[in-house]
Amino acid sequence: MWSGQPHPDKGHPPPLEAVPVPWKSVDPCKSPRESPGGLAETPGGEEAQGEEGPAAGQLDVLRLRSSSMEIREKGSEFLKEELHKAQKELKLKDEECERLSKVREQLERELEELTASLFEEAHKMVREANMKQAASEKQLKEARGKIDVLQAEVSALKTLVLTSTPASPNRELHPQLLSPTKAGPRKGHLRHKSTSSALCPAVCPAAGHTLTPDKEGKEVDTTLFAEFQAWRESPTLDKTCPFLDRVYREDVGPCLDFTMQELSALVRAAVEDNTLTIEPVASQTLPAVKVAAVACGSTNTCALSGLARACRHRIRLGDSESHYYISPSSRARITAVCNFFTYVRYIQQGLVRQEAEPMFWEITRLRKEMSLAKLGFFPQEA
Repeated sequence: MWSGQPHPDKGHPPPLEAVPVPWKSVDPCKSPRESPGGLAETPGGEEAQGEEGPAAGQLDVLRLRSSSMEIREKGSEFLKEELHKAQKELKLKDEECERLSKVREQLERELEELTASLFEEAHKMVREANMKQAASEKQLKEARGKIDVLQAEVSALKTLVLTSTPASPNRELHPQLLSPTKAGPRKGHLRHKSTSSALCPAVCPAAGHTLTPDKEGKEVDTTLFAEFQAWRESPTLDKTCPFLDRVYREDVGPCLDFTMQELSALVRAAVEDNTLTIEPVASQTLPAVKVAAVACGSTNTCALSGLARACRHRIRLGDSESHYYISPSSRARITAVCNFFTYVRYIQQGLVRQEAEPMFWEITRLRKEMSLAKLGFFPQEA
């Protein structure tokens, strides 16, 4: 720093020029001033002193100017340092501003990308929602169509049950019961589930005439009727209930008791599970199935009884591809049992709308058919 002199660069007026005035020592204690020549001043040297006055004034002016120059130089250096410092700070601020500007631009880009991504995701979600809604509406429409079809089938089945029983089947509703001349020519194997049709017409094989139950004497067995009513309150296929236990013991078991015990057990299980299929064998297709019949008997041997008989039907158990040829007698015994189980299942499903006594007599008639088939009676085929 410098002395307290005002700086000329700060708006102050320039220093005044010093006026040369003679000066002299006023201190009486001081010794006489030495002259440049080395001589001491004397009272007689006032003239020489008057000559030295202007030179001393000029010396003071030079000193003042030198001091002012030094002040200016120091001030200039200080200002330069301050300017350099300010420029440095400004440069740092410019760099900081540039960095912040880059950060702002990056944030703006990220915000734009995020906004675009959000809009794209929103459009994608809306598109997926519309597709799911369309698929759901389509499935709902298909489900309603299936429900309508199922309701129509249930109505048709109820009509079938109410208008057709194994005792008096409606042949318009069962084309497979028509004679070959009315049903038309058969080609290949005509398939139908054993439990979906009445396979044993109510014909007396011995006399060859239709039975007339109305002309026969009938009397209800109170024990059997009580067991049937108890079962009818809560229909089930459980063999342990008294009603079905009696039917199994007296009718189903003996009717399905064939010579080939192993195959008989399989047939009985398939009948109970409703997975047995009976197929008529057309005469023109016999040579084509001769190879497949080797493992399961032949068309001239019944697979259940082991007797040499002309086999016009064959059975298939479940989803097995194996077929077993059976004689007309074996077929009659199987179909008699299938008719009984079909009617029992109808009752269990609530499709039979009758009083207890008519239902009991239908059950009794089906048991009679099983007994006749077990004794060897069966309808002659055309």
